[in-house]
Amino acid sequence: MAHISGKLTKVLVRSLGPGRHADGNGLYLVVDPSGARRWVVRATIKGQKNRAGKPLRTDFGLGGADLVTIHEARARALEYRRLARAGLHPKYHGAKDIPSFEEVARQVHIDRLPSWKNAKHGAQFITTLETYAFPKIGRLPVDAIGQPEVLAVLSPIWTEKHETARRVSQRIKTVLDVARSKGFREGENPVTAIRDGGVLPKVKARPKHHTAMDWRDVPELYAGLAGRSAMAAKALMLTCLTGARTSEVLGMRWEEIDTEARLWTCPPERMKGGEAHRVPLTDEMLAIIEPLREMQSEYVFEGQKRHRPLSNMAMLMLLRRMNVEGVTVHGFRSTFRDWASEVANAPREIAEMSLSHRIGSAVGGPMRGPTCWRSGETSWSAGRST
Repeated sequence: MAHISGKLTKVLVRSLGPGRHADGNGLYLVVDPSGARRWVVRATIKGQKNRAGKPLRTDFGLGGADLVTIHEARARALEYRRLARAGLHPKYHGAKDIPSFEEVARQVHIDRLPSWKNAKHGAQFITTLETYAFPKIGRLPVDAIGQPEVLAVLSPIWTEKHETARRVSQRIKTVLDVARSKGFREGENPVTAIRDGGVLPKVKARPKHHTAMDWRDVPELYAGLAGRSAMAAKALMLTCLTGARTSEVLGMRWEEIDTEARLWTCPPERMKGGEAHRVPLTDEMLAIIEPLREMQSEYVFEGQKRHRPLSNMAMLMLLRRMNVEGVTVHGFRSTFRDWASEVANAPREIAEMSLSHRIGSAVGGPMRGPTCWRSGETSWSAGRST
């Protein structure tokens, strides 16, 4: 849809004195002597004449300027003129009340809540739009959004936050597609036009690297962790032993632990790949977690708040307190992978499956063989497949 523009600006709308100020295409800002500001559109109704036999031209109110933005006024004026050109009197036929982009987006979010993979994904859908789209196009009528408006949202973040911009783009497209299906829009989706037209520059994907510790340095770190009583130290020890992701360790619940079978089963909803993942538990792992049952918490690694998991920053902050710089918690997965290859001589498929990577993907199905870092000892414990 074409960009709707005129002569007036937001500054002029707020500052112009009494009078009738033209924006173009029949739209006027009327400022009363009292300072009250309102929008009107003048339209000529096709096929209708006034008492003098001339084409019927009539002014229609569009609302106060304090409630209706200049973009909304232009969009409403366009709809009124469309009706008039069709020979319909807007006063009697009523221009369709076009919802704003934000109104449609929030309804899409509500309608699709039951279909989200999890609550986090549903929250991300609306949060990204609140952060990047609503401030610029949220109040615009959904039928007034064209390529310029979409570009105003995407261009500032396309290069620096490309993955975020890509997701915002897809979510804007979804909202506009829904609006079109409900009769609020016509024509091609501007997001599709921008993509197919190559309007935005190509951005080379930048791999996300998590700084890893050399596996030769892990035994010393592990010994330091073993001497600490902090919950974060215990969680980090288990992370090193299992090669599990931070969220998997911190979200571990007692119901996932089968002590008799010596098995930890992480459910699909907590796994990145959406498939259940089973981790065999060694004596050292059980020695870390079993004493924590005394806390009688839902979570194995309880945080400061009762029955709430440890903060996802707790382990990283612990590393900083230990003066371990330039290393991320997630990086221990890479450390695990290096050790499995260089020391354990584990087959690639086993090593990748131990990290719950999909074999054949860029990073690699679910199976994990744990490792133990004990006083410089390195060993590949017997793993169990799922």
